[in-house]
Amino acid sequence: MELACLDLEGVLVPEIWIAFAERTGIAELRATTRDIPDYNVLMKQRLSLLDQHGLRLPDIQAVIATLEPLPGAAEFLDWLRERFQVIILSDTFYEFSEPLMRQLKWPTLLCHRLITDEEGKVVDYKLRQVDPKRASIKALHTLNYRVIAAGDSYNDTTMLSEAEVGILFHAPQNVIDEFPQFQAVHDFGALREAFVAASDRALSI
Repeated sequence: MELACLDLEGVLVPEIWIAFAERTGIAELRATTRDIPDYNVLMKQRLSLLDQHGLRLPDIQAVIATLEPLPGAAEFLDWLRERFQVIILSDTFYEFSEPLMRQLKWPTLLCHRLITDEEGKVVDYKLRQVDPKRASIKALHTLNYRVIAAGDSYNDTTMLSEAEVGILFHAPQNVIDEFPQFQAVHDFGALREAFVAASDRALSI
């Protein structure tokens, strides 16, 4: 049995923090795991900037409500769900995801949670588990699933390594250069072909 596991931001939807940075004019908020591989370092930087500028969760959610999936993403996801069971493995937060998940027809999403105070200030975050994307693939393997995974950033590479087939999608050149073992594709047509090829290889074994 095969499963498809995808990252969310940068693969199916825009990078939320980049969109928020553009709306607020805070350039430092543009940093993502493409720039800072250590997720905890990245999140502490983000929380410090939110506190410094007096920004709360509702401010971020207001920007997210204006976002749409990347062009072709919804159609690709529909195509993928006809052929695989699909799970989204993301380092986003459930408090961010609802508007975008609705537009993607509510795929299964495993991610994290934010901790806020009574005024909506983001005071902390709770990771689902350590290295959650890799841990999820390992857990699926114990259920005898074969996994094809796609992601775009440093925090996806352990997931891609753990999967039977890992694909970089929309990845920046620095990530592609550091991880040449993964096929890199840049549009949804090529990503479809990569999933088909990976599935065909499995059937021939």
